[in-house]
Amino acid sequence: MTLTLIIILAVIAAVVFYAIAIYNRLVSLRNRFQNAFSQIEVQLKRRHDLIPNLVETAKGYLNHERETLQSVTEARNTAVAGLKAAAANPGSAKAIADLGSAEGALTQAMGRLNVVMEAYPDLKASQNMQQLSEELTSTENKVAFARQSFNDAVMHYNTYRQSFPQVAVAGMFGHGQDASLLEFEDSAQIQVAPQVSF
Repeated sequence: MTLTLIIILAVIAAVVFYAIAIYNRLVSLRNRFQNAFSQIEVQLKRRHDLIPNLVETAKGYLNHERETLQSVTEARNTAVAGLKAAAANPGSAKAIADLGSAEGALTQAMGRLNVVMEAYPDLKASQNMQQLSEELTSTENKVAFARQSFNDAVMHYNTYRQSFPQVAVAGMFGHGQDASLLEFEDSAQIQVAPQVSF
């Protein structure tokens, strides 16, 4: 074997091993964001399971607020369907966007329910309602944490996939598109600082 042939084979081997390393890193990062999504899924399922209990507890007190309770139930059902679709394919931009929209609508419906509940001191004082409200608040915090973890994992995946030389070969390895961040509809409102006036 000549020295030139050995050098050519060494360069080819180095390129192959580098391509394998890129592929393995892309798979690892994709698995991380999919795992992070499954953490969101756990918390959202818990949230979705708590809401019917909250609605049932409130029904006895809020006989003439059926419309509010119905909107919460409908928003919850839409969110459950969105979660199932996103869980089936956490890499789908449409599924993640639909889930974010459904969860935003559910958050708004829950906000309206909280406003209505404020008008009923007996309901607020109910032991079941207090316990359910505390569990729901705790779950909301866990959802926010899991969502941040998912978005961080998506950012790492997208950054690596978009970097050179990975961007040149990612499509060949089945990683042609960026993953989507999970953003709820109220994210624009959250970013705006509250206005205080005296």
